[in-house]
Amino acid sequence: MALEKKPNFKEIESKSNKSKRFASSRLSPKPNFKEIESRWQKWWLDKKIFKFDPKSKKSIFANDTPPPTISGRLHIGHALNYTLFDFVARYKRLAGFNVFYPIGWDDNGQPTERYVEKKLGIKSKDMPRSKFNKIVINELKDAEKLVKEDSVAFGMSYDWSTLYKTISPQSIKAAQTSFLDLHKKDLVYRAEEPMLWCPHCQTVLSQADVEDKQRATKLNYIKFKANKKDILIATTRPELLPACVAIFVHPDDKRYKKLIGKKATVPLFDYQIPIKASKDIDLEFGTGILMVCTFGDKADIEKWKKHKLPLKIIVTKEGKLNKLAGKYKGLTLAEARKKILKYLTAEKLLVKQEPLQQTVGVCWRCHEAVEFLVTKQWMINLIDYKKEFIKQGRKIKWHPKFFRARYEDWINNLGWDWVVSRQRHFGVPIPVWYCKKCNEAVVADLKNLPVDPETDKPKKKCKCGSKDFEPEHDVFDTWMTSSLTPEIALSWPDKKLSSKFFPMDLRSSGHDIIRTWAFYTIVKAFYHFKKIPWKHAMINGMVLDPKGRPMHKSLGNVVSPRNMIEKYSSDAMRYWASNVSLGEDIPFQEKELARGMKILIKLWNVSRFVELHLKTKPKKSKLKTIDQWILGRLHQTLEQYQKYFDNYQPSKARKEIEMFFLHEFADFYLEMVKHRLYGDEKANEVKYTLYQCLLGILKMWAPFIPHITEEIYQQTFKSAEKDKSIHISAFPKKTKIDKKAVKLGKLTVEAVAAIRKYKADNNMSLGKEIEKLTLYHPKVSELKKVADDIKGTMRIKELHLKKGKLKVK
Repeated sequence: MALEKKPNFKEIESKSNKSKRFASSRLSPKPNFKEIESRWQKWWLDKKIFKFDPKSKKSIFANDTPPPTISGRLHIGHALNYTLFDFVARYKRLAGFNVFYPIGWDDNGQPTERYVEKKLGIKSKDMPRSKFNKIVINELKDAEKLVKEDSVAFGMSYDWSTLYKTISPQSIKAAQTSFLDLHKKDLVYRAEEPMLWCPHCQTVLSQADVEDKQRATKLNYIKFKANKKDILIATTRPELLPACVAIFVHPDDKRYKKLIGKKATVPLFDYQIPIKASKDIDLEFGTGILMVCTFGDKADIEKWKKHKLPLKIIVTKEGKLNKLAGKYKGLTLAEARKKILKYLTAEKLLVKQEPLQQTVGVCWRCHEAVEFLVTKQWMINLIDYKKEFIKQGRKIKWHPKFFRARYEDWINNLGWDWVVSRQRHFGVPIPVWYCKKCNEAVVADLKNLPVDPETDKPKKKCKCGSKDFEPEHDVFDTWMTSSLTPEIALSWPDKKLSSKFFPMDLRSSGHDIIRTWAFYTIVKAFYHFKKIPWKHAMINGMVLDPKGRPMHKSLGNVVSPRNMIEKYSSDAMRYWASNVSLGEDIPFQEKELARGMKILIKLWNVSRFVELHLKTKPKKSKLKTIDQWILGRLHQTLEQYQKYFDNYQPSKARKEIEMFFLHEFADFYLEMVKHRLYGDEKANEVKYTLYQCLLGILKMWAPFIPHITEEIYQQTFKSAEKDKSIHISAFPKKTKIDKKAVKLGKLTVEAVAAIRKYKADNNMSLGKEIEKLTLYHPKVSELKKVADDIKGTMRIKELHLKKGKLKVK
């Protein structure tokens, strides 16, 4: 390119103004994002754009989508989690996969039951199960409608023809089939022993249903009588004194060695208990003496079992003291604690109190402290197969990797088998009856599923010959069904699981349910099929409130995503979600939605500018260096973008496309080619480049901001590209990148940036014409090849290039 050639700026301005006067864009100057979004959401549904195609020859990508709990509107945490999953599904379609993306409603669980109770001001236990369940089923219709409305508003690309419900006949059949298979394999059993119990929800809980909670309490030093002398025992549970069955000391503790084998008298209740030795007593805690009550914690249970201690259960299922507590009968545990401490003080039996920070187990739903009660429950054997579950987990690729360690930590710390029966009204019935004559448990036949033992009868006699049965009144734990979401989505057990779908490719979930949903699903897949349920597990974090707490409806600290969509847009909310690094908890910051709106407007305005110059699809012609540079960078960006997505890092993929779009295509390339567009009416090579770049940019943005990209595609590219929707099109094909042009383009950007800074430092507008300018650069010989582009971009009449350290003069 000759340095002497001078661009005719007056001619360029004249043609530019003429172009602006007569050109018109199909894209409106001010887009109505809400109208655009609602229109495309309806169109996607009506046209079934995201429906799985069973006849397609494309490779299948199957998602195990988390079914949202039906308990009211979805909150901002749901919006984050489900949008992250949707990014991957949309990406995989563009990457050439036939995506199986089912959706379900998790409506059989305790949250749904509590939601209906709270909404209607009723209690399930106050009415027959059949009546309450009818009320819930009726309420679910409206609740499920709201959740679907929210999902559509978020821009989710589910295949709605796959919709399942965890309380539907098919799901009930799946859960009951699972139970019968485990029963046949001797992996499920019924046991009567100490179980975790929630007095508030009045149901047994599994270990996974209990969360740790820190609370301030007091360590109470209480006088016991032993061998006619006073001994001090420190306890945080004085209300359990009437359930005390033994005390333990360390065999090497010189203070108490002579007491081993003797008796101690329980204060206030005046009965004697044995003093025993155990090497696992903590000499440093309290006074070094352990009081064992049935039951205050796991240590009590372990001592009770190992030493065959008496059983004194003083707590009712409602969390009150029973007749074994004497005059304290009918008091709640909290009331009993106050009263017992009062009497201990009056009798001079309470020596002192010390403040203590304590970790207690609380119910995952109501967040109230749990107790241990002896109840009869159905259990699934987990403890004997812990090593196998770890092996199965290691066959799965975890994203991020460190969450596999959390999965394994959970397994290593498991202390009990899985309790799968629940004392609730609304849930999947356990397909069992009990013989009234011999109490034998009789399970249903597979061919008769689904069954409700309260209305159906066994089709066979008991082994003892009796036909008289009592139905099982308990229902399954919600995870008994939810652990089968891959199988239910694939219509198991009615249909066999095809190896094309199972194991599925991906499970996405929050890190808070690794111990439940992820773990139990792996357990079921192994027990039933000796397989893993999915090849990849993508784990996301939680949205935090200003106090740093995860947002939960039960805490009342949630943000409404529908309000955010109304204030900004769905695409802006999805942009906010794309800022989250996988696995990390994030505080909710509304400013990210505002930034999302700026990105949308920028993309719209850039598209309008490009569309003005694209009356037809441009044919490829000989490209200049700057055109080769931006096309090379487009494909380099796409390559890195795909690497991030293939490694389940959508936030990094979004940053890749955003940086390219804003800082290379919009900030530099568009400005570099305006003088060519307006200086030569043809400029075919520029128009070709603009067409290819904008189309590629839209496709990379499409998983994140699907509505605006669909609108721009339909208005600008549909007639030429022919794909019905941008979301079922394909990414640009790989092409050979001119690496020399890419390097030279970067040098050009560097030079233009330096001249822009020079203009800014000298209070000159970027559009001001410069008569003469000298640019020093260490690679001046290379820059001479693009001198016309620099001159035209920065409106320089006479440009001198000299070798040296980068500066402008």
